[in-house]
Amino acid sequence: MKKPFLPPDDLPPPNHTFTDELLRRQLEYTICKQYYQSCDRITQTLLSHCHWEIDTKLAPTTLIIHCTDMETYWYILSNLPQLGGRLEKFANRAKIRVFPPAGKGAPFETRLDEIQFYKDWF
Repeated sequence: MKKPFLPPDDLPPPNHTFTDELLRRQLEYTICKQYYQSCDRITQTLLSHCHWEIDTKLAPTTLIIHCTDMETYWYILSNLPQLGGRLEKFANRAKIRVFPPAGKGAPFETRLDEIQFYKDWF
Protein backbone atom coordinates (compact mmCIF):
# COMPACT_ATOMS: atom_id res chain seq x y z
CA MET A 1 0.00 0.00 0.00
CA LYS A 2 1.24 3.46 -0.90
CA LYS A 3 1.97 5.95 1.84
CA PRO A 4 -0.27 9.05 1.60
CA PHE A 5 1.39 12.17 0.27
CA LEU A 6 -0.27 14.35 2.91
CA PRO A 7 0.34 14.15 6.66
CA PRO A 8 -2.46 12.36 8.60
CA ASP A 9 -3.90 15.64 9.93
CA ASP A 10 -4.50 16.86 6.37
CA LEU A 11 -6.31 13.72 5.19
CA PRO A 12 -10.11 13.49 5.23
CA PRO A 13 -11.60 11.56 8.14
CA PRO A 14 -12.18 7.85 7.49
CA ASN A 15 -15.88 8.18 8.42
CA HIS A 16 -18.22 11.06 7.62
CA THR A 17 -20.17 12.49 10.50
CA PHE A 18 -23.57 14.15 10.57
CA THR A 19 -21.77 17.50 10.83
CA ASP A 20 -19.78 16.69 7.68
CA GLU A 21 -23.03 16.06 5.81
CA LEU A 22 -24.57 19.30 7.08
CA LEU A 23 -21.51 21.27 6.01
CA ARG A 24 -21.58 19.65 2.55
CA ARG A 25 -25.27 20.56 2.16
CA GLN A 26 -24.56 24.14 3.21
CA LEU A 27 -21.73 24.30 0.70
CA GLU A 28 -24.00 23.01 -2.10
CA TYR A 29 -26.76 25.46 -1.15
CA THR A 30 -24.31 28.37 -1.20
CA ILE A 31 -22.76 27.28 -4.51
CA CYS A 32 -26.23 26.96 -6.08
CA LYS A 33 -27.26 30.39 -4.82
CA GLN A 34 -24.07 32.05 -6.04
CA TYR A 35 -24.22 30.17 -9.35
CA TYR A 36 -27.80 31.30 -10.00
CA GLN A 37 -26.96 34.90 -9.13
CA SER A 38 -23.98 34.85 -11.51
CA CYS A 39 -26.20 33.86 -14.46
CA ASP A 40 -27.81 36.34 -16.84
CA ARG A 41 -31.61 36.82 -16.80
CA ILE A 42 -32.24 34.41 -19.68
CA THR A 43 -30.29 31.61 -17.99
CA GLN A 44 -31.99 32.33 -14.66
CA THR A 45 -35.39 32.09 -16.36
CA LEU A 46 -34.45 28.79 -17.98
CA LEU A 47 -33.22 27.37 -14.68
CA SER A 48 -36.38 28.53 -12.90
CA HIS A 49 -38.41 26.31 -15.26
CA CYS A 50 -36.40 23.24 -14.20
CA HIS A 51 -35.42 21.35 -11.10
CA TRP A 52 -31.67 21.79 -10.79
CA GLU A 53 -28.87 21.34 -8.30
CA ILE A 54 -25.10 21.30 -8.09
CA ASP A 55 -23.88 18.03 -6.60
CA THR A 56 -20.46 18.09 -4.96
CA LYS A 57 -20.58 14.41 -3.92
CA LEU A 58 -20.09 13.34 -7.50
CA ALA A 59 -16.63 13.51 -8.99
CA PRO A 60 -16.31 15.88 -10.70
CA THR A 61 -18.82 18.42 -9.38
CA THR A 62 -21.98 18.14 -11.47
CA LEU A 63 -24.70 20.59 -12.44
CA ILE A 64 -27.82 18.41 -12.72
CA ILE A 65 -30.85 19.81 -14.55
CA HIS A 66 -34.22 18.05 -14.83
CA CYS A 67 -36.35 19.65 -17.56
CA THR A 68 -40.13 19.68 -17.35
CA ASP A 69 -40.82 19.77 -21.10
CA MET A 70 -38.98 19.25 -24.38
CA GLU A 71 -38.97 22.94 -25.30
CA THR A 72 -37.13 23.83 -22.09
CA TYR A 73 -34.82 20.85 -22.62
CA TRP A 74 -33.74 22.19 -26.03
CA TYR A 75 -33.34 25.72 -24.69
CA ILE A 76 -31.14 24.39 -21.88
CA LEU A 77 -29.02 22.41 -24.36
CA SER A 78 -28.61 25.47 -26.57
CA ASN A 79 -27.51 27.45 -23.51
CA LEU A 80 -24.83 24.94 -22.41
CA PRO A 81 -21.89 27.22 -23.26
CA GLN A 82 -23.27 29.91 -20.92
CA LEU A 83 -24.15 27.35 -18.21
CA GLY A 84 -20.68 25.84 -18.45
CA GLY A 85 -18.94 29.20 -18.45
CA ARG A 86 -20.60 30.14 -15.18
CA LEU A 87 -19.99 26.72 -13.63
CA GLU A 88 -16.30 26.95 -14.49
CA LYS A 89 -15.99 29.77 -11.96
CA PHE A 90 -17.06 27.42 -9.16
CA ALA A 91 -15.22 24.22 -10.08
CA ASN A 92 -12.04 23.61 -12.05
CA ARG A 93 -13.37 20.32 -13.35
CA ALA A 94 -17.10 19.85 -13.63
CA LYS A 95 -19.78 18.40 -15.84
CA ILE A 96 -23.37 19.13 -16.75
CA ARG A 97 -26.09 16.47 -16.89
CA VAL A 98 -29.41 17.47 -18.48
CA PHE A 99 -32.44 15.20 -18.14
CA PRO A 100 -35.30 15.45 -20.63
CA PRO A 101 -38.87 15.00 -19.35
CA ALA A 102 -39.65 11.51 -18.04
CA GLY A 103 -39.93 8.96 -20.82
CA LYS A 104 -38.47 11.29 -23.46
CA GLY A 105 -34.96 9.86 -23.72
CA ALA A 106 -31.67 9.51 -21.97
CA PRO A 107 -29.91 12.36 -20.18
CA PHE A 108 -27.29 14.40 -22.01
CA GLU A 109 -24.01 14.71 -20.15
CA THR A 110 -20.85 16.62 -20.97
CA ARG A 111 -17.72 17.78 -19.21
CA LEU A 112 -16.94 21.49 -19.27
CA ASP A 113 -13.87 20.90 -21.41
CA GLU A 114 -16.06 19.16 -24.03
CA ILE A 115 -18.56 22.00 -24.50
CA GLN A 116 -16.32 23.75 -27.02
CA PHE A 117 -16.75 20.77 -29.36
CA TYR A 118 -20.55 21.21 -29.32
CA LYS A 119 -20.62 24.97 -30.00
CA ASP A 120 -21.50 24.51 -33.68
CA TRP A 121 -24.21 22.00 -32.74
CA PHE A 122 -25.84 24.39 -30.24
